[in-house]
Amino acid sequence: MEACVEPAPHVLREYALIADGERGALIDPHGDIAWLCAPRWDSPAVLSTLLGGRGRYSVAPLQRFVWGGYYEDGSLIWRSRWITDDDAVVECREALAFPGDPHRAVILRQLSAVRGEAHVAALLAPAADFGHASFSGVRRSGDGVWTGRSGALRVRWSGAPRAVFDGESGALRAQLRLSPGERHDLVLELSDREFDRPPPHPGSAWGATETGWRETLPDLGRTVADRDARHAYAVMRGLTTGAGGMVAAATTSLPERADQGRDYDYRYVWVRDQCFAGQAVAAAGPHPLLDTAVDFVAQRVLTDGPDLMPAYTAAGTAVPPQRELDLPGYPGGSNVIGNHVRDQFQLDVFGEALLLFAAAARHDRLDAERFRAIGVAVAAVEKRWQDAGAGLWELDAQRWTHSRLVCAAGLRQVAAAAVPASEAAAWNTLADRIVASTAADSLHPSGRWQRTPQDPRVDAALLIPALRGALPADDPRSVATLSAIRDELGRDGYVYRFRHDRRPLDQAEGAFLLCGFLTAMAAHQQGDVPGAMRLFERNRAACGPPGLYSEEYDVVQRQMRGNLPQAFVHAALLEAAARLAD
Repeated sequence: MEACVEPAPHVLREYALIADGERGALIDPHGDIAWLCAPRWDSPAVLSTLLGGRGRYSVAPLQRFVWGGYYEDGSLIWRSRWITDDDAVVECREALAFPGDPHRAVILRQLSAVRGEAHVAALLAPAADFGHASFSGVRRSGDGVWTGRSGALRVRWSGAPRAVFDGESGALRAQLRLSPGERHDLVLELSDREFDRPPPHPGSAWGATETGWRETLPDLGRTVADRDARHAYAVMRGLTTGAGGMVAAATTSLPERADQGRDYDYRYVWVRDQCFAGQAVAAAGPHPLLDTAVDFVAQRVLTDGPDLMPAYTAAGTAVPPQRELDLPGYPGGSNVIGNHVRDQFQLDVFGEALLLFAAAARHDRLDAERFRAIGVAVAAVEKRWQDAGAGLWELDAQRWTHSRLVCAAGLRQVAAAAVPASEAAAWNTLADRIVASTAADSLHPSGRWQRTPQDPRVDAALLIPALRGALPADDPRSVATLSAIRDELGRDGYVYRFRHDRRPLDQAEGAFLLCGFLTAMAAHQQGDVPGAMRLFERNRAACGPPGLYSEEYDVVQRQMRGNLPQAFVHAALLEAAARLAD
């Protein structure tokens, strides 16, 4: 079989993620790193076969094989595992050197002939700027290290001294033979600065990466799914930069629903998602990702106040406007970068920020600067709680019931956790006003909450206010809302956001895994422990072998939909795993 043939896209459940906090890469079953933006999450891609681009970095057996793989516990160190048709077993241990350098990505790949002799092909063809920049200036030094450039990126590849450069295709190609039990290291560096030091020693780089992951993964205590909870934390840490921003996902333009045209760039930090992640971590304990979430959100609140944007780049700047790329895109998807969220107002982010600060206060994690952000967020709620906004699902501007009630929840929680009695009374009074006003115009005749004053439908987002304390779990409105969501939006153990029209739910969009975990937590809160566990286990299963989750799950085809991995789904899994253990 010819090695390193032109890669075909795979279903999303088969991609693994390696990440170092500053950027992330997706690896397919055939050993192709199909997606990597460098040097930062929102930089142009340098490896882009996921969207039909030219940039490639493949390592795989020459023979036919079947694929498997797994993560080393508590890390994003991935082991691709191939069994070839001559019964050899080949592994490739893969990681981005961790923690990451903001200017230099280091991809570690260690091949092992686990059983029998391994014959492996490697191909390196970086193409920066989403494939528009060639691999140029390629040369080999006396010690067998390859260097070159692609656009603004410097490239250095160690471990393949006998590779051959094909100038026409812009690719380095190598074939490696490993004796039984032998290992071989490949190290690829991509930097936006000149290399000012020798290539990293593979053993030292692997040792530092193992130590980095071991030290960053805390003891999460008792959960109902310990391994998956640890993995969820590792994924969130991998998506979180040294500056504290957690990107919503590593990718752009992967279809949320095949042929529906709803494809977006999620390589940015959504304030709400960051708050979800911080609150999920707080449910397990005062672990480092709680502090990073609080710091990032507090700085954005203090800087922008009532004009807080829904999302920022990982550096804390405005998200660029949406535009199209000259790429084929993932089948069924599109080719957009940037995001229209930059032009939206979302009221609920102020409530989520207050809930995050309250969670930090309960763990005694608020300093003076963070406490000052509470006052700014409360003032923003007081000023804007009656304004229309895009809401959790980023739709047309409406006076969303969820958005208003989440602000009330945030006010109640910070009043209980973080302030003197005089301020607490004022904030609870404001929360009471918001709840009363919302009940006056957005309570359905059946006694449940409805989406807006004009939209009587139920919405899974309406589970969040009771979960966060806007009103008690046993309040008749909370009970009726959960019952309606399970009846009208639940199918086969999964939960949809809302009903779009008269079509069956699964024809309009995929089930939302966030909604499934929220429903599990709401059922648990209302005392239905068996029902909560059924929902949790059903949604926990909606992943592939690498244990990554996208935003949506196509229940009929049993396929993942949307950008990968979706941070807030991993946060919801972690929080549900911790809360259901109580």
